[in-house]
Amino acid sequence: MQSYDVTVETSAPPSAVWSLLLDARSWPTWSAVDALETGQSQGLSVDGRDEVGAVRAFRTGKVVTKERITALEPGRRFAYEGVENPQLSDYRAAIDLVELPSGGTRIRWHGTYSARWGMRWFMRRYLRQFMGRMAAGLAEHAAKAG
Repeated sequence: MQSYDVTVETSAPPSAVWSLLLDARSWPTWSAVDALETGQSQGLSVDGRDEVGAVRAFRTGKVVTKERITALEPGRRFAYEGVENPQLSDYRAAIDLVELPSGGTRIRWHGTYSARWGMRWFMRRYLRQFMGRMAAGLAEHAAKAG
């Protein structure tokens, strides 16, 4: 198994970060994904509050990946697993939120996965950078919105 682990901080409160994580439709505005593919997703909430079991299909470039929400601890932990990904298997990730004394939030985005043998070195580097952009975008957007 391989892994990534990125941490960023934002001036936004955990509630602002949390609302962005729950709303799959917001992800293309703050993250490194290009679009939410609603036709390939399942169980999306109309009010932007997806629940455990919802499958979100995100497109980045020409690649569509599907992820299922596996755990929600409001304001603290958002966990998901890969359902369909052409490059990874056994993908599990979590986004942990910790309120800072200043009122902001520490965001820790971490995950484990298996990559095909010939892609392991590439995926290790790529995912650290990609997930770093995801976390930074979340932090920046939450600060503007919150």
